[in-house]
Amino acid sequence: MERPYKTGTFAKDVKWARTVADKCRAKEGDRLRHLTTRNTARDMDVIRAVLGEKKISYLGFSYGTYLGAVYTQMFPRRTDRFVLDSAADPARYGRGMFRAMAERAEPAFARWTRWTARRHTTYELGRTPGEVRKTFWDLVARADRTPIDHGGTLFTGDTIRARRATFSRVQKAATWVAELKKAAEGGKPDPSGTPEQVPGPLRPESARDVPPDNETASAWAVLCADTRTSWPRDPEQYRRDAIRDKARYPLSGDFESNVKPCAFWEPGSEPRTTVTNRVRALIVQNEWDPATPPAGGQAMHRALRGSRMVTVAGGEGHIVNGTNSCADNSATVYLTTGRLPAKDLTCRASHSAP
Repeated sequence: MERPYKTGTFAKDVKWARTVADKCRAKEGDRLRHLTTRNTARDMDVIRAVLGEKKISYLGFSYGTYLGAVYTQMFPRRTDRFVLDSAADPARYGRGMFRAMAERAEPAFARWTRWTARRHTTYELGRTPGEVRKTFWDLVARADRTPIDHGGTLFTGDTIRARRATFSRVQKAATWVAELKKAAEGGKPDPSGTPEQVPGPLRPESARDVPPDNETASAWAVLCADTRTSWPRDPEQYRRDAIRDKARYPLSGDFESNVKPCAFWEPGSEPRTTVTNRVRALIVQNEWDPATPPAGGQAMHRALRGSRMVTVAGGEGHIVNGTNSCADNSATVYLTTGRLPAKDLTCRASHSAP
């Protein structure tokens, strides 16, 4: 999925995206167009009925917030207590969702440069935000010329940029860039400073023998069937957008706007769902979430007009659950009693970077 735009490799990117779509179509045939969020919501409702429940309560994370919102739209009278943690904008679900991540990466990066500049004696990356920014982009340029060996992993400029989610966690990002700089200058870095990508859902033991690309393949199948009409067919549109967005959002604009398999997907079996209702729900959001930016949570809040929103000010990373006692308490009270907060709440991050 991590394919930055480059003039010399764009034709290969198009071929890759087309090949993924063709292989999925050849393998799954007509079933592919029925792998949609709406059909998953119907499956959820079948489970409700089999259990003999009149209504369903739900805790959804990330994409699961969109699934939950679609359920509320399709089955509003069967919706009980819904908590949506790290919500996507239901109107931007699809291609716009990727581009929102590129937009949000820039203020997160700027925040990181300010935080790191105030700690020059610790990280030695620059005394001003401008100096920190220059240090980072000099490393990217250097790695493009000669990959940097960090703990046995070779980092090119593109693979450094691909860790863009790291900058939402300022302390971790500063440690990593400092170690990367040390490696580039011939020092011995601490491999523990290498950041992780945004975590996916935990996999049960019974699923450990599932092919590693299964999650990615199923995600593309549902996303593309849901949102096929939001993806241009013309590859040149992706080229133009990637060039423009790399200039606007240099950290990751070209990653997010480059061609994806959805460009060559067949439309799903029915139109995507417009989410707009007064169903009660609780939306929980970190301020510095790299995958589902807070603007997405605010948009979900507006779409679900009976909802309340809990924002964790200074909260870093994707998924709030289990990381903030204030937000967790609001969710627990709602799920166990049905009482929403009287108004939207702001919680403070439990463990702010020092």
